[in-house]
Amino acid sequence: MKLDNIPNIKHTNSDNFFLLSGPCAIEGEDMALRIAEKVVTITDKLEIPYVFKGSFKKANRSRIDSFTGIGNEKALKILRKVSETFNIPTVTDIHEISDAQLAAEYVDILQIPAFLVRQTDLVVAAAETGKVVNLKKGQFMSPEAMKHAVTKVTDCNNEQVMVTDRGTMFGYQDLIVDFRGIPTMREFAPTVLDVTHSLQQPNQSTGVTGGRPDMIETIARAGIVNNVDGLFIETHFDPANAKSDGANMLDLAHLEKLLSNLVAIRKTVNSL
Repeated sequence: MKLDNIPNIKHTNSDNFFLLSGPCAIEGEDMALRIAEKVVTITDKLEIPYVFKGSFKKANRSRIDSFTGIGNEKALKILRKVSETFNIPTVTDIHEISDAQLAAEYVDILQIPAFLVRQTDLVVAAAETGKVVNLKKGQFMSPEAMKHAVTKVTDCNNEQVMVTDRGTMFGYQDLIVDFRGIPTMREFAPTVLDVTHSLQQPNQSTGVTGGRPDMIETIARAGIVNNVDGLFIETHFDPANAKSDGANMLDLAHLEKLLSNLVAIRKTVNSL
């Protein structure tokens, strides 16, 4: 997969990593546009190719009373508006076979959640739309096993596929990132490091997932040093009151400093 195959993506600096970033879930039009505008301003300045991320629905909640979305088509139309307003590509995750064709009408990249990446029918449905497919590595899978998920996409005559590592389960309530997996997965497809989900603390007794946002820069720096092609960072201007995954999201106010530091590290790595 080449960045050129993602519609509207800006890549004036081919040596830079690309970024998938935005809120965990689409909560409304104003919040989505506000976040997108800020991230576009930062990524344009730093010459980082940018894809806006937002889930149109959240199907994998811990509790039945958790926020799941504002309505499928309403959220998807907001994603389309973000794309048209800022001339940027968008990505959203799908959970059911019927989601693939629906979401493909509105976004540029279809993302398969980590818990569902073994679901062949879902991966095939995404691949057959002809859209770019982002495969999240299952928390229970080895990096080597992701080759088979990638092959499911390419066997559908769709070469537009990338892999995202979002950490591996470590006990019941923690995740770790095994950076040895990055060069392995890069042999199969462009590889993204999901920084914020890697810092989740799942399976809490409260039913609300915890997180370690204080470690975001640590994980992101390590990913850049290990030559990831892209970073995935969920961000919000008010994480404490975000309707989903607020515990591990990056405060939007800190994004520019973080990305500036990471661009500097990438330049150093590229010079070695």
